[in-house]
Amino acid sequence: MYAAATESLIKQAREIKEEELQRFCGRIFKQLHTKDVSGDTVDSLQRLSLIVSATKYARELPSDLVMKLQTVLRSSSCPEQLQVLSSSIIRESSPPSVHSLCSDPSHDSRTFSYVASVVLTQAGNKEDVMPLCHHLLKSLESRLSDGQISRHTLPILSKMITAYPEILTDDQVNLVSRKLVDWLRYASMQQGASMSSGGFFSGPRTRQPAPLTEVDGVVVGNFFTVLCVGQSYTEDQWMNMYTFSMIKSWLLTYDTDGTTNTESGSQLVCFMISISLLLLIYCYMLSHVVIQKMCIVLSIMDIICGEDPSYVYRAFPCIKALYGRLNGDLTYARALLPIAQFYLNHSETAAVDSEAVFCQLFSHCPAEQFNEPMLAFEFVQFCLLNASVLQDRVANYRQSFPNLLKFLAWNSSGLIEEFVELLPSLIAPDTAIELLHTILDLPCLAAALDLQQRSACYHASDRTTWDQQGAKVAACLDAFRQPLYRGLFLYILRPEAGTGDTIDRLKMLHEILADMAESPRVVRCAQVIPVLLQVYFNTVTQVRKADEKMMNQMLLVLLERNSLLYNIKTFNVEVQKVFSTHLQALCRLHPPLIVDQSREILEFASSPANIYSKEDFYTHVVWVIGEYLSVSYDPRCTVELITSFFESLEAVLFEITQVRQSASPPSFSPRLVTVLMTTLAKLATRSQDLIPRVSLCLSKMRTFARSAPVMACYSEEDTEEIITRAHELINLLKLPNVAQFVLAPSAGGDSPRWHRDTNASLPQGMRAVSGLLHRHSSFLPT
Repeated sequence: MYAAATESLIKQAREIKEEELQRFCGRIFKQLHTKDVSGDTVDSLQRLSLIVSATKYARELPSDLVMKLQTVLRSSSCPEQLQVLSSSIIRESSPPSVHSLCSDPSHDSRTFSYVASVVLTQAGNKEDVMPLCHHLLKSLESRLSDGQISRHTLPILSKMITAYPEILTDDQVNLVSRKLVDWLRYASMQQGASMSSGGFFSGPRTRQPAPLTEVDGVVVGNFFTVLCVGQSYTEDQWMNMYTFSMIKSWLLTYDTDGTTNTESGSQLVCFMISISLLLLIYCYMLSHVVIQKMCIVLSIMDIICGEDPSYVYRAFPCIKALYGRLNGDLTYARALLPIAQFYLNHSETAAVDSEAVFCQLFSHCPAEQFNEPMLAFEFVQFCLLNASVLQDRVANYRQSFPNLLKFLAWNSSGLIEEFVELLPSLIAPDTAIELLHTILDLPCLAAALDLQQRSACYHASDRTTWDQQGAKVAACLDAFRQPLYRGLFLYILRPEAGTGDTIDRLKMLHEILADMAESPRVVRCAQVIPVLLQVYFNTVTQVRKADEKMMNQMLLVLLERNSLLYNIKTFNVEVQKVFSTHLQALCRLHPPLIVDQSREILEFASSPANIYSKEDFYTHVVWVIGEYLSVSYDPRCTVELITSFFESLEAVLFEITQVRQSASPPSFSPRLVTVLMTTLAKLATRSQDLIPRVSLCLSKMRTFARSAPVMACYSEEDTEEIITRAHELINLLKLPNVAQFVLAPSAGGDSPRWHRDTNASLPQGMRAVSGLLHRHSSFLPT
C-alpha cells in the first residue's frame, strides 16, 4: 500500500488529459534547450517519468521531445541525473527508440549502460539488439582509454543472453568464456588505491596498495575470489566479482549444448571447479553475511558436476562437510536448498544416502521458518523444479504437505500461483482425503501460526503486553496455551501427514479461533481456498482417476464439511459453490455413489435446515438424486430406496411451500422449488405407484406461487416459472411411459451414437419434448 500522498500523485499522473500532456511536453522541450539545467527541468522530467510509468500502456510523446531526450541520453557531458531520467522516460514511452539509439553506440561506459537499458527494454527481437551486442563484444576485446574494462559490460551481457541466448555465435561464446576465465584467474591480489586526506596542513596523497585478506584474516595467497576482504577494489577485481555473479546463468545457457568441449569452455569449467571447491571450504567457516554467495557457489558446483560427473567425487566431501556445519543452524536454511539440490542430482552417482538431508529439509525448515518470505519462495520453487523427482525418490515429500502448506497459510497472496502448480504433485492415494481436509482447514492453520508467533514473543505473565494485542487476540492466546486445547492445535500444526484425516472437535476449534476470523492474514488465506479446491478436485477426478473408494470418501467429505467450515465472511459460500460443482462431477464419473452413500445423502436431503444455511449445495444434492438414483445406473437401486428418497423430498417440499396467512416470505430461491418438483417427478417415473402423489403435490404449486408472501418476494417471472414447470410435469406424468423416457433416459443415452443415429426418430422426439419442458431452464443447475 502506498501512502495517501503518493496515491494521490499516481492518480493525477494516470488521469492527465492528452492535451495537457502535450503542453507539458512542450514546456520540457524548451527547458532542455537552455544552457544551464535548472531544478525546474529536473522536477519536470521527474513528473513526466511518473506520468509515463503510471499507466499499463505506453504514452505517446512528441517526436521532437523524444529526439531531444535521446540526445541527452547519449551525451556523456550531460549530468548523470538527466541521463537517468531520460532513460526511464524513453523506456516507458512510444514510439520505440531502439534503432535510433543503436545507430551510433557511445564509447562512454556510463552512457552506454543507460542506452543499453532502453534498447533491451524496447527490443522486439534478436535483430534489434544485434548492434548493441557487436559493440559490447568489441569492448571486451579492447581496453578503454584509461586502460580498464567497463564494469557495465557484464551486467548488460548477462541480461542480453538471458533474453536472447541464441544471439552469440560459437566463436563469440568462446571469446567471452576466455575473458571470464581471465577475470576469474588473474585478478590482482592487492587492494585498490585509496586516497588519504594527508592531515590538516597537507594535501591528499595516495596510499600504497595493501594486500587483500581471506575471511579468516590470512593474506591472500593463491588468487582473488569474491570472498576476499579489502578496503577498496581494483577494476579487474570488480570484473572478477561481476563474472562470478553471472557465471551460473552463463553455464546454464551455453555449457549444456556442449560448449565445454571447446578449449575455452573446458578451461572455464576446470577453473570453476577449483575455485568452487576453495569457496566451499571458505563457506564452512562463514557467517550468514555471505549466505547468498554460498548459494551461488553450490549452484555452480551442481551445474559443473552435471556437465562432467567425474567432478562429483571431488565435490561431495566438501558438500557433506558443509551440510554438517549448517544442518543445526536455521540461519542457514536457504543454503540447505542448493545442498539438497546437489544431493538430489548426484547422490546416486556417488552412492551417498540422502534421506537424512530431505528429512531435515521437509520437517524442520517449513515448521520453524514459515514466516521467512524469501525462504518460502525459494523452498516452493525448489519443490516445483524437482516435483517429479521428489515424488519418485523422496519418501517423505508427499507426507510433508502439512508443513509445506504452512508457507501458503502465512504467505497466501504471494505463493498462490506457485501452489496451484505444486498441489497436484502432493496428492497421493493414501493421503488425498487428509489433504482435502487440510486445504479446508488452511485458514485455521493461518490463525494458529499467528498465535504461535505471538505466544513465542509474549510471556503469559506479561498481561499488559497481551492486552495491547486487543481483547479478541488475547482471548485466543489464552486458549492457545491452555492444556485442554493443546491436542487441537498440535493437530493443526502437525509437521506431516498420517495422524488422521481430520479431528472430531473441529467445531470447537472454530469457536476457539472465532475472534481471529477477521485477521487480515486469515482472510487472505481464506480467499485462496476455492482456487486450491478447484485444482484438487480437477486433479483427483481427471488426472489421477480416483478409484471408487476415494470417490466415496470425497463425497462424504463434501456432505460433512459444507457445514463444518471456519466462519469467515463469504468463505463458506465460496467453498459451497466449489462443492456443488464437483458433487456433480463426482456423481457423473461414478453414479453408484448415490446408492453407496444413500444413508448419508438421505439424511442431508431430509433436513429443511440445510436449505437455509447452504441452499446452493442442497439444490445440487437434490439434482444428483433425481439424475442418478436409477436402476439404469445401479442395479441396487430398488423401489424401496427410491420411495424413501421420494418421501423425504416430498416432505421437504410440502414444508417449505405450505401457505399460511402468517407465513413469512420464502428465504429460498424459486430454483430450489423447481428442482425439487422435477426430482420428485423423475423418481415417480421410476416407481410409478408414486405418480398420483407427485401429481397431487404439483397441483398445489399454483396456490403456493400466487400466495401473498410469495408474490411479495418473487417476481412475476419467478412465479410463472414455478407454475409453468408444475403444469408441464403434471401433463407429462399423465403419460407415464413418455414421462419415464423424457425424465429418466437410460444410461446408454449418453453414448455418441444414440444422438447421431439419423435413421431414428427418437432424437427428434427428445428435442421436441426438451424444448417444451426446458423453455425456461434458468432455474436448473448447470
